[in-house]
Amino acid sequence: MDFLSESVATIAAAVNSGQVSAREVTAHAIARIEALNPALNAFVAWDGDRALDQAAALDRRIAGGETVGPLAGVPVGIKDLEAAAGFTTSFGSDLHAADPPAVEDSVLVGRLRSAGAVVMGKTNTPEYGHKGATDNVPFGQTTNPWSVGHSPGGSSGGTAAAVAAGMVPLGTGSDGGGSIRIPASLCGLSGLKTETARIPIVGRRMPGSGLLSTNGPMGRTAMDTAVALDAVVGPDGRDPLALPHTGECWTDAVAAATVPERVIWSPTMGFAKVDSEVLASCTAAVEALAAAGTEVLEVDEVFPTDPVDPWLVLWGIARFKAQGHLLGTDDWERLSDTIRPQIEYGARLSGVDHARAHDACYELNWRLEDVFERAPLILTPSNAGQPPRLGQDGEIDGEAEVGWVRFTYGINMTRNPAGTVCTGLTSAGTPIGLQLIGRHFAEGEVLAAMAAAEQVIGFDRRPPGL
Repeated sequence: MDFLSESVATIAAAVNSGQVSAREVTAHAIARIEALNPALNAFVAWDGDRALDQAAALDRRIAGGETVGPLAGVPVGIKDLEAAAGFTTSFGSDLHAADPPAVEDSVLVGRLRSAGAVVMGKTNTPEYGHKGATDNVPFGQTTNPWSVGHSPGGSSGGTAAAVAAGMVPLGTGSDGGGSIRIPASLCGLSGLKTETARIPIVGRRMPGSGLLSTNGPMGRTAMDTAVALDAVVGPDGRDPLALPHTGECWTDAVAAATVPERVIWSPTMGFAKVDSEVLASCTAAVEALAAAGTEVLEVDEVFPTDPVDPWLVLWGIARFKAQGHLLGTDDWERLSDTIRPQIEYGARLSGVDHARAHDACYELNWRLEDVFERAPLILTPSNAGQPPRLGQDGEIDGEAEVGWVRFTYGINMTRNPAGTVCTGLTSAGTPIGLQLIGRHFAEGEVLAAMAAAEQVIGFDRRPPGL
């Protein structure tokens, strides 16, 4: 058993056929977590006994003649921003680390369990998912399996690190400004942000990131992600924004993948300074696609300016809505020092600011659709810079740069599906990602293009020593 070479579908097929037991697969995950988590700190809570009990129940059902689902026996890690029954949802916050365990699963986690997955525990995230690196007060920092001196990115950094290290083959993430794509790209994974609201986010209140965020599975490859997505997408009446099921099988779309006929390549999107190593690697990947038969059209400008200001308005107001009640209380200083300015910024904004930021979403979407008139996929670097060294900002050409993640958050504002595939490594040994942005509701097209790019690029996803 090797989660860095066995696909999710292969593992589930072996369990469903009785070739290997779910309990054996789970025991392997436990051994990997015990061996690797002390150095990586990807899991902040896990329960081997509980996981083995889940696996044993699956094995009994299979012995009775059942096929238990497309994720039979597949161990998963759950990002610590959503509920998994039996585990505390801490949100990476000292204010919630001692909360009682959840009594029920989120919709995503429940659907993973129904498909046969085994929940191992909770993966690390920055407090309330507020930044592109993964560290927090109660649990500390998660390190990157490719280079333990660097962050795995965020805010789904714990899941990305766990999957990249082969602790589990699958996990969950969420993406309100790049929080699936950023850590997937920095950990050498193929990650996808679906169209917003493709997977329901159920609760009595809107999620803490407002309308920006979507959640979903994270796997090592486009196929792993597609198999998991096919098991969990679909509406839920408790989420008024949830999208209907398209009826499309994304696993089939990936299996039939060929190189895209035509793509847009926009190396800066019109506003970003890009690290030279990142740009060279992404350019080489695009050239490889062209050599394989893809027509590449270069477009200098997709957005005329960096959309960070309206995104920050939406994000800051969401933070103030969720945590503004802590201003002036004894708990204020228990918050991460990097989230407090976001809440304070949200407190200064007005309803008009909020409405104008939504206007900006429409403007960005109009500009994106204008570019899509020329080709159905837009390619950019996933990140403008290289990953943060622990406790620092990311870097562009060796200089610290707070805006090293400029390419992702605008796509949360337009709500389009967007994925990332790995193109190679920096001189520091950290992975580099190429972002693929699709038209609205075209996840199958994006996943197929990701799979084709994986084959053309031929990147080896095994971190050194693992």
